[in-house]
Parts: sequence; structure tokens; C-alpha cells
Amino acid sequence: MFADPTGTRAATFAAVFVALYVAHQVADHWVQTQHQADCKGQPGWPGRIACAAHVVTYTLTALLALVFVIAGTGLRLDAWGVAIGLMISAVSHYIADRRTPLRRLADALGKNPAWLERGGGLYALDQSWHVGFLFVAALFCAV
Repeated sequence: MFADPTGTRAATFAAVFVALYVAHQVADHWVQTQHQADCKGQPGWPGRIACAAHVVTYTLTALLALVFVIAGTGLRLDAWGVAIGLMISAVSHYIADRRTPLRRLADALGKNPAWLERGGGLYALDQSWHVGFLFVAALFCAV
């Protein structure tokens, strides 16, 4: 669609994706509080609030990672593209971390319940969902 003979857009996308992926790992495994991890999938407002609090810190971690990439490399990103990309990341992260939507999708796709519950399947599906949406978010951020 867009000509990019120098590969600048591809390099920008790669830098942004790496930053978002690193931020994801840090935010999901280090920044997230134990309370958020334990409660974000619970029904009702306690679960919604815990999940929203996690998504806020997750998104701030992603924004900080992008700031570091910009400061360290001189990369120039469009503010609107970054805002849209981070919104995609935040909304998709909230949906996945509420647990029920991913579980219903896994059940609809015929995933083995034993694998989901005891074989690490739910975690694997959760993480791959996040990484897939980080890819989409990086495309918007790198516009």
C-alpha cells in the first residue's frame, strides 16, 4: 500500500513491537499486583475493577517503553497512531484478562478441557492472544 524503499516503516514497526512485547512481559509478570492477578477474572465489579487497574498499569508500562525507545533511538511516532495502538492493546488485554471471553472462545474451538485447566492451555491462549494484539497495536503505533 505504501512505498517504503528504505525500510523505515518496517524498522519502526519492529522497534515498536519489541518495545510493546517487552512492556507486556514486564507489566504482566512484574508490575501486576498479586491482588490484580487473583481477582481480575472474578465476576462482578470486584473483578472488573481489579482487571481495569491491571490494564491501566499495563498500558502505562507500554507507554513508558515507547518513551524509552523514542528517547534512545530518536524514533518519531505519530501521537494519534500511538494512542490508537495503545487503546487496541488495552481493550484486548482487558477482554482476555476477564477470563470468560477466552474460555468461551477456547470451548467453541474445541480445545481440550484438561489441557486448558491442567496443561497450561489457558495461560498459553491468554499470552498468544496478547501477543497477537500487540502485533496489531504496533502496526497502528508505527503508522
